[in-house]
Amino acid sequence: MPSFEQVKQGLESAGQAHVLQFWPELCEEERDVFLEELAQLDLKGLKDHCEGAAKAAASPPDSLDQHIEPIPPEFIGSVKKSGRDSLEEWERRGLLEISENCVGVLLLAGGQGTRLGVQYPKGMYNVGLPSGKTLYQIQAERIRKIQELADSKHGSECTVPWYIMTSEFTLAPTETFFKENNYFGLEPTNIVMFEQRMIPAVTFDGKVILKDKGKIAMAPDGNGGLYQALVDNKVLEDMKKRGVKYLHVYCVDNILVKMADPVFIGFCVSKGADCGAKVVEKAYPTEPVGVVCRVRRVSQVVEYSEVQPQTAELRGPGGELVYSAGNICNHFFTRSFLQDVAEKYKDQLKQHVALKKVPFVDAQGVQVKPSKSNGIKMEKFVFDVFEFSRNFVAFEVVREDEFSPLKNADGSATDNPTTARNSLLAQHCRWVTSAGATLLDKYGNPLPLPSVSADDSPPAQCEISPLVSYFGEGLEQLLKGKTIHTPFVLDEKQAKKLQAQ
Repeated sequence: MPSFEQVKQGLESAGQAHVLQFWPELCEEERDVFLEELAQLDLKGLKDHCEGAAKAAASPPDSLDQHIEPIPPEFIGSVKKSGRDSLEEWERRGLLEISENCVGVLLLAGGQGTRLGVQYPKGMYNVGLPSGKTLYQIQAERIRKIQELADSKHGSECTVPWYIMTSEFTLAPTETFFKENNYFGLEPTNIVMFEQRMIPAVTFDGKVILKDKGKIAMAPDGNGGLYQALVDNKVLEDMKKRGVKYLHVYCVDNILVKMADPVFIGFCVSKGADCGAKVVEKAYPTEPVGVVCRVRRVSQVVEYSEVQPQTAELRGPGGELVYSAGNICNHFFTRSFLQDVAEKYKDQLKQHVALKKVPFVDAQGVQVKPSKSNGIKMEKFVFDVFEFSRNFVAFEVVREDEFSPLKNADGSATDNPTTARNSLLAQHCRWVTSAGATLLDKYGNPLPLPSVSADDSPPAQCEISPLVSYFGEGLEQLLKGKTIHTPFVLDEKQAKKLQAQ
């Protein structure tokens, strides 16, 4: 570890000597902890980081209107527009790859649930389902079910390893939560948790922010920090050792995510893709989601702030939006592509500016909680590697079936616990009615067909365990012709009862 003098010189040469202003007030133990934290900083790169952050925050985003074009149709697959034969073939291929232990899933779980109003990782959040399941439990059970489906089809005993990228804030509580819940029935050795790097938050004039007298305000380096974290934690070596060739990468907050989706994987593999993105049709032209498109003939995600309204509103001959492919942070990568990114491209990733309210100590050492943005956090995004792909594809899915993110606390207009819960319950009601069952309310009256809108209250409290059905399959033999009184939770125990009837 470098000495205090070496760290001090490094901070001075980076123009950040103020970081040590309270050093004389720290006790011996506090100095040791602070020095250890400072020693982990990239002191040589600190000057560039701070100056770059201040410059980026002061610059308006570029408009890319002159340079963008949609992804060509030959590189797009679609659940809605593809024939049943194609969908079944892609699913067969995906299940085969899963059965041969070639597929892993990688969860981006670095963020805390601050916007939800909680101080623990989002994956531990309970949205209020009848079963009381958290996001982590739902996702773990979907992995168990897709393994079972692949094994049943191919007579295998396969494993889909689960790689979970956390941050400094979320690693310990996530590890504890999984342990307390017996890893939700998964084999602990097949769950690999690893930490992404933290980087300093800086003021608008490029100064590192002190969170405390002996602690810098640090933040995860965005979900694009994945690529450095894969190297730091030797995760690619683990994938290679297990024989994993294909990765499904997703964000923790999507309650409808299809873990290791065999249709998506099969589509990407059959197209020879090294990189793929699931997309949903934008709900309206100015919806604040990034758009998967091409810029100067290179595939990438363009943020909504980088496109003028008149471009966002462009429509094709059939009235459809020209730029309709909304990014949902749900991706396919080959392991070899991730290896390429780690070895050649990770240092070329763009930096994005996020303006935040960052608690700090002022010059007098007083703790301050700002009421407006006072700091800059620089982030990299996972999708910024698309431009390095040699064969990029997009796959359009149905929003109501596959995308309902949990970002905000109840009371917010969208993406809150109520909309997430309603999305899942409405989906499960559709599965039950499609299987030929009739849903009844508590008075025994038939319920109407469920709405697909998460904004409406679901027609019934109807929840299907992922251990019973991955995506609606297998329900007909259990439910056809039956009348189901709600609230209704179909778990493994209940499924066995229905089978016996």
